[in-house]
Amino acid sequence: MAEAPLPAIRSLPSWLLGRAAARGRALVAEALAAEGSRMWHHVVLSAVRDLAPVAQADLGRSVGLDPKDLVGVLNDLQSDGLVVRAPDPHDRRKNAVSLTADGTRLLARCEQAARRANDALLAPLSTAEREQFTDLLIRISGTDG
Repeated sequence: MAEAPLPAIRSLPSWLLGRAAARGRALVAEALAAEGSRMWHHVVLSAVRDLAPVAQADLGRSVGLDPKDLVGVLNDLQSDGLVVRAPDPHDRRKNAVSLTADGTRLLARCEQAARRANDALLAPLSTAEREQFTDLLIRISGTDG
């Protein structure tokens, strides 16, 4: 059997991280789809839960989503009855976003689905290796977790 092409590239940590990230995103996207959700919908629901009531502009900045894309996601979520937009109590010229009870329930199911998908991604690792791997990823990502 011939050796896989590009062995020098395929051995780079950046290549391996990219492949692992792609696999992780695919597993999570599949798990969220089974709950009737998508990746950005889950991210926005999670941020709304953590920040609510939150102005749309602040929400977009917190998740790193372009304002036009955020409006599309929020329109989807609102039409599904998962979030409400109402005048911001601090500045009535702005909209503030909050979760509905249905949004809270969907978010809980999506969080469980995402955890199961991440467990599947990390299944080859022991518990100690998972913790170490996560700690190392936090260190090299330049974030505090």
